[in-house]
Amino acid sequence: MLLIEAQNIKKYYHDRKIIEFDDFKVYSGDKIGIVGQNGSGKTTFLNILSGEVETDEGYVRRFCDITYIRQFSDEEIEADQKEISRMNLSQIADQAVCSGGELTRIKIANAFSKNNLLVFADEPTSNLDFRGVEILKERLSQVDSMLLISHNRDLLDSLCNKTLEIRDGKIKIYNGNYSFYKEQRGIEQKNEMVEYEKYVSEKTKLTNAIENRQRRSGKMRKAPKRMGNSEARLHTRQANEKQEKIHNAVNSLRTRLEKLEVKESPKELPMIQLDFSLTNPPANRIVISAENFSFSYGKKKIFQNTGFRIFNGSKTALLGENGVGKTTLLNLIAGSGNGSIKIVPKARIGYFYQGFENLQQNMTVLDNVMAESVQSQTVARTILARLLITGDDVYKKVEVLSGGEKIKVSFAKLFVSSANVFLLDEPTNYLDMSSIEALENMLSCYEGTVLFVSHDRAFVNRVADRLLLIENQSISEFDGNLDKLEKYKKQQIQKDINDPEQIALQMRMTEIIAKLSRQDANKDELEAEYGRLLKKLRERRTV
Repeated sequence: MLLIEAQNIKKYYHDRKIIEFDDFKVYSGDKIGIVGQNGSGKTTFLNILSGEVETDEGYVRRFCDITYIRQFSDEEIEADQKEISRMNLSQIADQAVCSGGELTRIKIANAFSKNNLLVFADEPTSNLDFRGVEILKERLSQVDSMLLISHNRDLLDSLCNKTLEIRDGKIKIYNGNYSFYKEQRGIEQKNEMVEYEKYVSEKTKLTNAIENRQRRSGKMRKAPKRMGNSEARLHTRQANEKQEKIHNAVNSLRTRLEKLEVKESPKELPMIQLDFSLTNPPANRIVISAENFSFSYGKKKIFQNTGFRIFNGSKTALLGENGVGKTTLLNLIAGSGNGSIKIVPKARIGYFYQGFENLQQNMTVLDNVMAESVQSQTVARTILARLLITGDDVYKKVEVLSGGEKIKVSFAKLFVSSANVFLLDEPTNYLDMSSIEALENMLSCYEGTVLFVSHDRAFVNRVADRLLLIENQSISEFDGNLDKLEKYKKQQIQKDINDPEQIALQMRMTEIIAKLSRQDANKDELEAEYGRLLKKLRERRTV
């Protein structure tokens, strides 16, 4: 069944063509992932199809109602009770302030309460914790048809049967998920390189042939003075014939050169040579730490008698469910707002702001980046190029950039600053895939210290070498990434299964919990025994 039909579409913003395509249709059963660089027109594409943006040319026909989970929208809870429960929103109904992840859950619950045939979702995983992403994945898997803009590679792989790429204002559809698309794009890029090398080789061959013939023409001798008139005329005629042949050959070669189809060189990311010594980095083994650390919002306890360490040069991911205090901890570190948090004197904190507070909207990209830079302009432009902001785009005013492009400018500004400790709160939000991969490479090679919050599983696995896990008002540390953590947990479960003493301890603790519910129970004695057993169990698990 046809759900949407769009024909001969053109859309301009001022004199800039954003998107142009001849034909696009959505049928029942289509689950289309939309990818492309920031500013390529992904959100504009959805807004055109939904009717929120008027086209300059062409038409769109819609044959069903659309549920739209928007990237930027402030919504209150309007969902039915089933969706409120499914998205774990019951406990936040009366909250005055919600976290970013909780706000995203509200948008998702509201959208799925409408139960429409077709779903549009623009970056629906923004700020969601891993549990929230799994719930969203489950809900989207039950949808009949959808168009999904996302930087979450796992989501695109598990849900989508088609991938639509927007590049240079054009659309192209690949009949597979994101991994299939990446494989096909890789093949295309290799073919583009082969075609480019053939073009360069043919162009060089033709150019050299033209130059050789022109040199031969210039070396042709005139008739010697001692030569007789008849011999001179013969020599001149032969020379003219040879000149004409060379001239014709040169013209033929020039025609071939002019008709040669120009191939663009595939773009390669430039290498960054950051002079980290300019940040005067600390030599301490541990740059940030806390002991007996507690913090509350009014009566709500966020952290209780806990602690953590951030090692110099480490890339540490801060993980936990929405609302447990991840952003709160970053804010406390950035503002040194808690006396329990110790920061070494030479540590210079650089905070990545989602709200672009560090950008001057009326200044150019390059001026923003260089405003507080300790690196050269060459380094700054190289970093911008790695983040896919190149050429004259560095002279654009920040106010005309898309959200993703502004995030890239914020990153570039951070990398060239005097900061040697980065705090990043959901750094991959609103970035396109190419930029996420570039950021992964940049952070992995960065010599400084990074503490970041992210719910992008692939990003955490590629960047993090340590984890801070927030749960039950406490912070625990783990050396390794998410994959290593999950492997460790499986090993612990297997160890517990095969350890009779642990089983006995757990059974006795279960008995104590049951006895505590009785009215005649000696609660002080039982709670003391439970504490001793819990301590012993923890000791066995660390062996």
